[in-house]
Amino acid sequence: MAHESFAFSPSALRSLRLQRELLERDERRRALARGSAERRLPPGTPPSPPRRRQVCRDPAVHNALYAGDLRRVQSIFRDEATANVVLETVSEELVWSPEQGLWVLSPRRQHTSALRIAAARGYEDCARHLLLRGAAVDAVVGGRAPLHDSAAAPHPNCARLLLAFGADPNVLSADGSAPLHLCTAPHSLRCAELLLAHGAQVNLGTRDRQVTALHVAARQGLVAHVELYLHHGADPSVRTHQGETPLNAAAAAAERPEDSERFLRVAERLLEAGAEPGAAGRKGHTPLHNACANGHPAMARLLLRHGADATVPNGAGDTPMDCALRAVREYRQQRPEETLTLLLDHGALPAHPKMLRLCCQHPPALEVMLNAYDRVPPTEGWVEAVPPELWEEHQEFYASAVRMAGQPRRLQHLARVAIRRHLGARCCAAVPRLALPPPLRRYLQLPIEGLIS
Repeated sequence: MAHESFAFSPSALRSLRLQRELLERDERRRALARGSAERRLPPGTPPSPPRRRQVCRDPAVHNALYAGDLRRVQSIFRDEATANVVLETVSEELVWSPEQGLWVLSPRRQHTSALRIAAARGYEDCARHLLLRGAAVDAVVGGRAPLHDSAAAPHPNCARLLLAFGADPNVLSADGSAPLHLCTAPHSLRCAELLLAHGAQVNLGTRDRQVTALHVAARQGLVAHVELYLHHGADPSVRTHQGETPLNAAAAAAERPEDSERFLRVAERLLEAGAEPGAAGRKGHTPLHNACANGHPAMARLLLRHGADATVPNGAGDTPMDCALRAVREYRQQRPEETLTLLLDHGALPAHPKMLRLCCQHPPALEVMLNAYDRVPPTEGWVEAVPPELWEEHQEFYASAVRMAGQPRRLQHLARVAIRRHLGARCCAAVPRLALPPPLRRYLQLPIEGLIS
């Protein structure tokens, strides 16, 4: 509480003092009880095993906690034993029975604690009462500790209370996650700040996969969380067991067009912090592979500007160009022709003619690809895949592509192809600086004209 910036009122100070005195009195009582029990034991007697926790299945007790009824909670949980009781619920779920060859209802038991319920629902007064009655602040019941639930909810008021009572900010759940890994929503930022202020390890990975909080924030597109973690020393180059960096996670998760802007900002922050733009993750995918597969031209432009390789293959042998072509049909509203032009400007080779089938239903993308060849490839591989209504809508373009198939292109186009091949990956930077009239410079950049000539 020394980190808080507000002044305590006299009543708040008195309440804190009374709470401290009550805790000290309870601790002295437990110490005296332990000492008395030890004195009654004969010398050399081994300590008795810890008592098994009691299990409560009473719906009335559950309802009092889930409703946040402080008076009933106070009347039920009066001492350490009741405050640490295990609450069990039983629900029926469908499971496959191989013996019977059908789906059957099977009871499923779930365990939790009173403190977990209060923390998960933001019942600060109930949580405080349970803690004052001796509830174990770090007890992992049913797979989680109370701090996990308050961070996941999120409820910063309960997180602050638990931390004030000594909760471990790095306590691990049954699946090996720390509370910081569960800050997955934009409004969990305050919980993340509290955890870090009380000693949470920002680079701590989950037990099995070694996913850090920065991976989680990047995968969720949480710009403020990413900035917070980087400010506290998060490593942007740390890898999971599958080899993925936070930048891989951000590029792979940017699937929906409406989320593209925030994932772009996450990628910008990571690259500014030193993230490797070409780090290959799961299945050899680089961030550029993922950006192209998700139809995200702004992300692709950012990665290429920071040095991503437009020609590197992934584990299956696919280049970013292959990924971009496969995404044309799904992301045709996201101007996939921009991504194709970007890749060509950074040294990517034209795709194999068989790949033209993937972009033939989006004329601007098909035009960019056809203009990357010095001679239009045969049309048999893609022309039959164009729907009749689309052909009718863009008849002039498709007719020109079919007419020029296998025919020599204009000298102007051949010069364009030769210059671009000579410049290779330098096209993007060199073409705008060439001492040429603006129309010629624009022609070298593969503009969309609606015709193949």
